[in-house]
Amino acid sequence: MASVLVTGLYLYPVKSLRGCAVPATEFDELGLAGDRRFMVIDEAGKFLTQRALPRMARVDTALTTDQLILSADGAGRIAVPRAADPAAPLRTVGVWKSEGLLAEDCGDDVAAWLSGFLGGKCRLVRIGEKFARPVLKSAAHPGDVFSFADGAPLLVAGEASLADLNDRIQAGGGEPVPMDRFRPNIVVTGCAPFAEDGWSHVRLGDVVLRSAGKSDRCIVTTTDQRTGERGKEPLHTLATFRRDPVDPSSVYFGVNFINESKRGTVRVGDAVAPL
Repeated sequence: MASVLVTGLYLYPVKSLRGCAVPATEFDELGLAGDRRFMVIDEAGKFLTQRALPRMARVDTALTTDQLILSADGAGRIAVPRAADPAAPLRTVGVWKSEGLLAEDCGDDVAAWLSGFLGGKCRLVRIGEKFARPVLKSAAHPGDVFSFADGAPLLVAGEASLADLNDRIQAGGGEPVPMDRFRPNIVVTGCAPFAEDGWSHVRLGDVVLRSAGKSDRCIVTTTDQRTGERGKEPLHTLATFRRDPVDPSSVYFGVNFINESKRGTVRVGDAVAPL
């Protein structure tokens, strides 16, 4: 039997902006360190995403030891501190069913930069000492908390699952899609297509993850993560074989996981062991 291995690790420092590949990453209480610790909000404190603003895909993110760096073609770059600042103004923000979250405002300069590029007034906020967000999924245990991610701390997807999907897309005359359409945190190889659906727990590196269920996919998957342009795939093809039999509006790709281990390291090349 072939070994199942981690082949890709991805962080999305700012919710719904472009992600970045890393060779290794640490876990903390909220999930992958550095993942979705920042978020763009409107004037009312509601989160902004590529669902309504596909242009967000064109903003690049990078992390240094102490800074988040944003950049975009024609707009230059801007940096903000990664570390929480107890003196920063607090804003009340909401992410899906999580309301009343307290986040730190990152200042007028980055707000002006993002507003100019995205074409509407917005601000950047950061997770700080006052932030507390429990995982609301049924798989959550007491003490499971997470970041600005949609519904669970992280997403795992298999290379074989994408290959199967792309075979079907091409059989229908479409163009294959890259893995970044699904914005996974951990990509694995060496298992059958959609094997990850059945993993209740998995060990990789020195951490254990608990499944929080298959990931219901949205229009963001049809957005080119380099250009912000949209098409009909992969949702069109996913709907032909990955539709929820109970809720036909839901189609699935990848699996959400909760980190049972609140400390630990995972690296590209680590073995993956379903438990």
